[in-house]
Amino acid sequence: MATRALENRKDRILTIMITPFMSCSARLPVYIVLAGTFFGARAGTVIFGLYCTGILVAILSGRLFRSTLLRGEDAPFVMELPPYRVPMLKSLLIHMWDRGKMFLRKMGGVILVGSIIIWVLSSFPVQKDPLHQEELSRFESRVETLMEAGEPDQAAGRKIMELKKHIASLEKAAAMDGVTNSYIGRLGRAIAPVFEPVGIDWRSGVALVTGLVAKEVVVSTMGVLYGVGDSQDEDLAGALQESGMTPLTALSMMIFVLLYIPCIAAVATIWRETSLGWACFNLFYTTTIAWGASFLVYQGGQLLGLA
Repeated sequence: MATRALENRKDRILTIMITPFMSCSARLPVYIVLAGTFFGARAGTVIFGLYCTGILVAILSGRLFRSTLLRGEDAPFVMELPPYRVPMLKSLLIHMWDRGKMFLRKMGGVILVGSIIIWVLSSFPVQKDPLHQEELSRFESRVETLMEAGEPDQAAGRKIMELKKHIASLEKAAAMDGVTNSYIGRLGRAIAPVFEPVGIDWRSGVALVTGLVAKEVVVSTMGVLYGVGDSQDEDLAGALQESGMTPLTALSMMIFVLLYIPCIAAVATIWRETSLGWACFNLFYTTTIAWGASFLVYQGGQLLGLA
């Protein structure tokens, strides 16, 4: 919307086409989760590198568009800058509070609604494996029998703890089977061949698809699909590591999140400010660039033995 200040239409379209490559605050939670999980002390350097990558891709895309689709001479641009002064602490805090409250009010509803929809799609249709349920009932009965036997001794206590751990693992496995056979699991398996060459599994692929609504939804989607529970041991970082995701696949996913279209709101704004054709082109172009860059990162890392 800020490109309205540009008089030349080609300059406006060019700026709009490359702006989505700039990392927005909505992508930052995804970077923090993945970089913090797989890169440890180097997480800050990795995230800084992602921001620089977005700037570089935007510059190269601008040069490409200027020499192909949007040829023309550069229009002169002059802007009068206001006098800049050091802000007062009080006004700074008020401005931070207003902006933060506005963001929470605007995005909180989107994240909540998106998470509810994802939960419904991952919970239905309800399918329970009879053999799984029979095994679970058998272990629960053994625990009840030991508990009803009176005050358990040390050996019986250890046995009960082992049985409860086994029950928890069975329940988690049943939950993951339910997600795999749910509507969202079927969607993930359908799109899995698209993301397989870039090292992204079907659960992360579904998270990227839901990220079209808002990038903040990517983390909550991954939490649902990777079976993160309420206990401290079942945090998302641990679930990602247990799933087989590696630093290379995490980097590939972050590159994809960096370069593909920010959200549906961005596409709608591009449509409103340019045309439906340019909006569809931007959606196709950014997604293609994202897939290609992730492919180079993942396959290049595999060739270099960085898997």
